[in-house]
Amino acid sequence: MTTEEMLRLKGTHLAPYIQLATTLIGKIREGGGNMFRHQLDTMAILVDYGYIDSIILKAAITHDLIEDIPNFNHNLILSIDYESPVVYELVLEVTRLPEETKPEFLTRIRNTGSHYAKVLKVADRISNMISLGYVNDPKFIKRYTEETAEYIFPIAEEVDKSMLTELQSLVDSRRKYMALLEGNSRKG
Repeated sequence: MTTEEMLRLKGTHLAPYIQLATTLIGKIREGGGNMFRHQLDTMAILVDYGYIDSIILKAAITHDLIEDIPNFNHNLILSIDYESPVVYELVLEVTRLPEETKPEFLTRIRNTGSHYAKVLKVADRISNMISLGYVNDPKFIKRYTEETAEYIFPIAEEVDKSMLTELQSLVDSRRKYMALLEGNSRKG
């Protein structure tokens, strides 16, 4: 990280967004793990790939609040700081609408999402794929892995080939794991 990038990151005030995300503490994720830590993991993945813009980092920290907290008061995001309206718009872009199926949601992001929405969705999916190690449902792992290959690979291909490489590695490892499970179930 360059000195300029370190100074930009140093000037980013994330604490109010982290505080808001603590609403997710204790909420278990469908794919395994904890929702609050997932927000921070997603942000850490972005930093790891060099995304240090304050808007995308703040959105990463709060990206699941609207979708996963029933009746979440969106004004809590809007009232944090001068960047809040832009952060909120990005969070909305990566929030699945109640009437959307998962394929419709991912297709919407691929076709009409902003660059930051696509990058955030890819980082989110990297975190989700890593968390699949905590899932005991082979059908869920298989569905999620194939969904990643079908819908997220094209987004990653467009926005960040290094992130795509990590996703491909995660998908490959999950496919190998599933093949091992299927082989063991046939033997048993």
